[in-house]
Amino acid sequence: MASPPVTIVGATGDLGFGLALRLASAGVPVVIGSRDAGRAAEAAERVQAAVPGAEVRGLANPDAAVAADVVVLSVPFASQASTLRSIRGALRPGTLLLDVTVPLAAAVGGRPTRVLSVWQGSAAQQAQELVPEGVTVVSGLHTVAARHLAELDHPLDEDVLLASDDSDAKQRIAALIKQIPGLRPIDAGRLEMARITEQLTALTIGINIRHRATAGFKVTGLPDSGSWA
Repeated sequence: MASPPVTIVGATGDLGFGLALRLASAGVPVVIGSRDAGRAAEAAERVQAAVPGAEVRGLANPDAAVAADVVVLSVPFASQASTLRSIRGALRPGTLLLDVTVPLAAAVGGRPTRVLSVWQGSAAQQAQELVPEGVTVVSGLHTVAARHLAELDHPLDEDVLLASDDSDAKQRIAALIKQIPGLRPIDAGRLEMARITEQLTALTIGINIRHRATAGFKVTGLPDSGSWA
């Protein structure tokens, strides 16, 4: 059976584009969303050039959001709230929103190794407040380097920590993540844990700066399938 499509709002940015490449390479139909439909179409053409035969198209954010039951939000923290408000009417009950937003201080001119305090506790919890009733937020992909995602010949070997208040939603996102070779999804608990997992981005950036590396995270001592409570 053909894989259902996945929308990536913000796939004109580095992380979203890298994710689009990896999913398209795995045979997942991808819809790229952007505030500018022309930029979205341009990004879709770039994916098709890198992954011949890929099923990918670019649309304005509201049109992209309504095109799939799984929507990935990959935008800077400064744009998170406004982007969610712009697509709110397109998010149907039952939609899963994979939020990869990190409230880095760089969003307000600060250091990328610091995280801003969010009133709700985390960017993901803020997203859950902003989406319509019936839309479930899953937080994840905070420690996977955009650079490595975009290099299709680079072998991935790291874990993806997923947090949500809905176990079934986590399992559905985990199944999607598993389609990318080298990524292992791990159940990190309820959505409130996003306040910790989001901070791992700042930690990773600091490690990369000090060691001139592009590091990822692995959790040891778990079954290969991860843990889904």
